[in-house]
Amino acid sequence: MLPLDAAAYANRWRPRHPGEKALLSLGLLVLTLVLPTWPGAAITGALALVLVLGPAGLAVRVLWRAVRVPLGFVLTGMLPLLVSLGGDPWLRWEPAGLPQAAQLAGRATAALLCLLLFAATTPLADLLPRLDRLGVPPAVTEVAALTYRFLFLLLESLRAVRDAQAGRLGFRTWRASYRSLTGQGAAVFVRAFDRARRLEQGLASRGYTGSLRVQVQARPLSPAFVAATCVLLAAVVAATTLLTPR
Repeated sequence: MLPLDAAAYANRWRPRHPGEKALLSLGLLVLTLVLPTWPGAAITGALALVLVLGPAGLAVRVLWRAVRVPLGFVLTGMLPLLVSLGGDPWLRWEPAGLPQAAQLAGRATAALLCLLLFAATTPLADLLPRLDRLGVPPAVTEVAALTYRFLFLLLESLRAVRDAQAGRLGFRTWRASYRSLTGQGAAVFVRAFDRARRLEQGLASRGYTGSLRVQVQARPLSPAFVAATCVLLAAVVAATTLLTPR
């Protein structure tokens, strides 16, 4: 299991209804996109960070492992705004792009933290069965659940093939590593098709009729949590309005 999925099952907000956490995290996300980057997105990002590390109880190392790759994409997206091509010299620093790069980084980082506030506190197993009640077609939720399950099967297959290749000194040189990676991709591809075929046969033998019925644990909505969320979102809007220069 991935560290973020393990945190979603072990955090303090796991017993809460997914709708409560969706209202909070998606509400902060909407404010991140609508309000000015400074100070609106800065406030929403800071709140999401405090909530996920404080009340939700996510470990700092788990949060860092979840955000480091997306933050790399954010930093990569900033680079074109900081340089200018053409002229003399051909590649030069562009000071006018610094404010735009800062706005991009601030808004993207805040949006990432808002999404992680939901992803790190809500397991997919709690969310997907409840989407049917919102009118999402069962085929969509079942494909999402099977895809989610297949990710772990593929990671397990990839790990097994890599360990077998490492045991045969398949990564001792660069040439051997490239050859091992090619064989690794082919082996995982074949295993994925075999797993899919076996899954289809298993569903057919169990009388699959187009929907998978699962028991969902009842989690009542907390009026106090919903009210506190609405107050918090309104406070963010008010604080941004007061702090925005006129």
